[in-house]
Amino acid sequence: MTSRPRRSALYMPASNARAIEKARGLDCDVIILDLEDAVAPEAKPSARSQAVEAVKAGGFGRRELVIRCNGLDTPWGAEDLAAAAEAGPDAVLVPKVSGPKDIAAYDAAIAHAPARTRLWAMIETCAAVLDLKAIASARQGRQDAWALGLNDLSKEMGARRSGADAGGADPLGGRRPRLWPDHPRQRLQ
Repeated sequence: MTSRPRRSALYMPASNARAIEKARGLDCDVIILDLEDAVAPEAKPSARSQAVEAVKAGGFGRRELVIRCNGLDTPWGAEDLAAAAEAGPDAVLVPKVSGPKDIAAYDAAIAHAPARTRLWAMIETCAAVLDLKAIASARQGRQDAWALGLNDLSKEMGARRSGADAGGADPLGGRRPRLWPDHPRQRLQ
């Protein structure tokens, strides 16, 4: 398997045909066609079809193309995984992996995918964080990469959002750090 840079990954709802078309020309390393969080329940079957069509049509150039499926514990998961495996993207991204048994179940669900199709796991639960070593040891199958799901992880941990993003006071008081200071000692302005 050839190593590719993964400096930038663009998630987009697979239900948005216009966004998928635009993604073919965007400058990023990975395009993730999302069937999970970015798609309303009533749109999931058509999003699945659009993701499969996009993979089969190609035209994404050097970009790695990934389908993010719904979990096996949802009404859409099994069909998503079967369709993704049939389409043969570069990878299938699966949600809320908590341990090696999840990896084994997802690996089995995409067993009929082309050999080049890899399995990426979302690490977005406390159980997964505490079991990373065991999840990593499950690499005998297609498992190739992890993606951190920080929103779900922080929600499960009961973390509170603060600052302007949560509608509260801005902790920097309106000041923003300069990314490229004119002088090494320049501070917040």
